[in-house]
Amino acid sequence: MPVQDLPLRPRLGAFFSRAWVMASLALVCSACAGLPKDVDRPVSTAIEVASEPTALSAWVAEQRRAAGARSASGFMLLSGPQEAYGSRLALVEHAQKTLDLQYYTIHADASTARLLAGVVQAARRGVRVRILLDDFHSTGRNALVMRLAFEPHIEMRMFNPVAGTRASTVGRLWGSLTDFSRVQQRMHNKLFIADNVMGVTGGRNLGDAYFGQGQAENFVDLDVLAVGPIVADMSRSFDSFWNNPRSYPVQSLVTREELDRMREQFKRKDAEDAEKAASPDAAAAAQPAPPPPAAQAKAAAARAAASSVAADVAPPPEDGDPHKAVRAWNEQPMDLRRAPLVWAPAVILADKPTKIPLEGGDPDAPQRAEPGQELPSPAASAPAPVPGAGAKPPALPKTEAENETVVDGLLTLMARTQRELLIISPYFVPGDDMKAAFAAARARGVRVRILTNSLASNDAPIAHVGYARHRRELLEMGVELYELRSEQAGLRSAFGDSGGSASPTGSQGGSDGGPGASRSMLHSKVIVMDRRLVVIGSMNLDLRSQLQNTEIALLVRSSALAQQAARQIDLVMHRGAWHVQQQDQESGGALVWRAPEGSGLEDAHADPDSSFALRLMLRLLGPLAPDRLL
Repeated sequence: MPVQDLPLRPRLGAFFSRAWVMASLALVCSACAGLPKDVDRPVSTAIEVASEPTALSAWVAEQRRAAGARSASGFMLLSGPQEAYGSRLALVEHAQKTLDLQYYTIHADASTARLLAGVVQAARRGVRVRILLDDFHSTGRNALVMRLAFEPHIEMRMFNPVAGTRASTVGRLWGSLTDFSRVQQRMHNKLFIADNVMGVTGGRNLGDAYFGQGQAENFVDLDVLAVGPIVADMSRSFDSFWNNPRSYPVQSLVTREELDRMREQFKRKDAEDAEKAASPDAAAAAQPAPPPPAAQAKAAAARAAASSVAADVAPPPEDGDPHKAVRAWNEQPMDLRRAPLVWAPAVILADKPTKIPLEGGDPDAPQRAEPGQELPSPAASAPAPVPGAGAKPPALPKTEAENETVVDGLLTLMARTQRELLIISPYFVPGDDMKAAFAAARARGVRVRILTNSLASNDAPIAHVGYARHRRELLEMGVELYELRSEQAGLRSAFGDSGGSASPTGSQGGSDGGPGASRSMLHSKVIVMDRRLVVIGSMNLDLRSQLQNTEIALLVRSSALAQQAARQIDLVMHRGAWHVQQQDQESGGALVWRAPEGSGLEDAHADPDSSFALRLMLRLLGPLAPDRLL
C-alpha cells in the first residue's frame, strides 16, 4: 500500500509538509465549495432481535446455554490478523437481516476488496447494509469505496464531510484549511455489526495494513468480538450517528459518474505503471545494490525482533519460539459457532455525535474541558470502583453521560484502580487531567505501565513530540514507559512517510530499515485495570480523542479476559518494546532505552532506530505543534 494512503490522523504535520501547496492555491482559489443543504436523510434503526431472530441469534443462544452462562453477553479477543479478518468475513457471510459498518477509514486495497465483495453479495441476497464512514480520508483511490452507495440494498453516509474535489489530495487539503477547526474533529469509531446480535469493535480500520498484508508497514492492533445484548448498545450508538445531521448520504456529495471517471483514471495509471515496470531498463534500474553485511545483519535482527509482535499482540507460538513467523493470513471465515467466548457483564462507553459541532455552533453539544480545566461528572455516570481482593464486584458505569467523553469516563474509572494499571495507547499525549490521574494512582501505590509507539514505529512521528515532552515528568512520578520496537526511521518519516512504500502494482520501495523490511506500528487501544476489568476501543489517551474525535469503548468485567489481555501486553513489553528509564541524578537524569529481552540489541541513549536528522527536525517543529492537534 502506498504510504501516502495510510490512515494517518489529521495532524498538524500533514499541513506543515504541504505549506507550499497551500500558498500556491491561495493565489488561484478564492473560495471552496460548501456542503450541500436540505439533504434528505431517511431515519432507520437497528432491528429488534427478539422479533426478528436469525441464525446468528440462534447460535448465540445455543452457546450461552451450552456454557451455562449467567451473563447474557459473550466476548472473544481477536488478537491477530487472521482472527480479525476471519471474524468480519464470517459476520458478512452469515448475516441474514442487517449489516452495519462504522469506520474512520476504509482503504481501497486487496483485503478490503474481498471483504466488501462479501458485503455486496449479502446485500444482493436481501441483507440491509448501512455503511457510515468518516470523510477525512475518502480521497483519491480510497474514494472509490463510495461506489458501494450505488449498490441495491446498500446505504452509505459520510460523517462530517470535507469540502473539495475527491480526485485531488491538494483540493481536499485546501478544503481542510478553509474550515480547519471543524475538519480537525473526526468520527474515530469502529463498529462491524451483523443482525444486531454479533459485532466487532476495537482499534482496526479496514485495510491491508490492519490485517498483516501491508507491503512494508503493518499495524499491531487488537479487536474484540461481542455477542448478545451488548451488541444492541453498540447498534444504538451507530444509529445515533447514522441519523445525525452531520451524516451525509454519498449521493449528496458525489455522483456515480464522477466515481466511475476516477476509477478509469486509476486503471489507466496502473496499466502505465505496470508497462513501465515491465520494461528491461526499468527492471535493471529497479535492482537495488546489495546492502553491506552489517546492514543485512541489522535488518535481520530487526525483523526477528518485530516478529515477536507481528501476531498483533498475540501469545507466542506453541513451540515457545517468540521469533517464529506467524502463520499466513488467509481469506477463510471464522467458525463463529466454535468461538471461545467469555461470558461476562459489560457496558459500552460511546461519545455522542454532538461532540462534533455543526457548522455555526451546536447548542446541544456536551461540554468539553480544555487542558487543566475540570468538568462536572454526574453521579449517575461515574464508574463504580474496581474491587480489591475479596471485594464485591462493582456495577459497571452507565453509558453516554451528558457531560463526559469516553476518555473522561476512563479517567474517572482509573481513579478507582487499586493495584495495577496496564495501558496501550499508540498516540499518547497526556493532558493535565490525565497526568493528575496517573499521579494520584501512583500515590495510592498503583503500578502504572504504558506501552506506546517509539519514534521509529509511529506512523506520524510529528505526533511523537506531544508524548516526548511529557516523558520525563511521567517517569519522575513513577509511571513505567515502554515504546514499541520497530524499523529505522529517517528524516522523510517526519510527516508520516516512515517506511518503505508499495506501488499500486505491488512493487515495494526501499525503507530506512533495509530492503524487504516490514515495519510494525502500534495501533491497539487497550486498558486493563487490576486484571479484572478490560477496556478495548477506538480511543487513544490523548487530547485529540478527549476533546475532538468521537470514540467508542467496550468495558468488560472479566478476570479471564483481563488476564488474557494482560499476558499479551506483558509479552510485548518485555520482548518487543524498549523500556524507557531515567538515569540517576549523578548521571544527569538522562533517559536511557533498555533493549527488549532476547533481542541482542544494545541500550540506546536517544530515540532508538531514528536518525539524528529526524530527531533534530522534530525538535525544531515541536514548539509549533500544540498537544491538542497531535
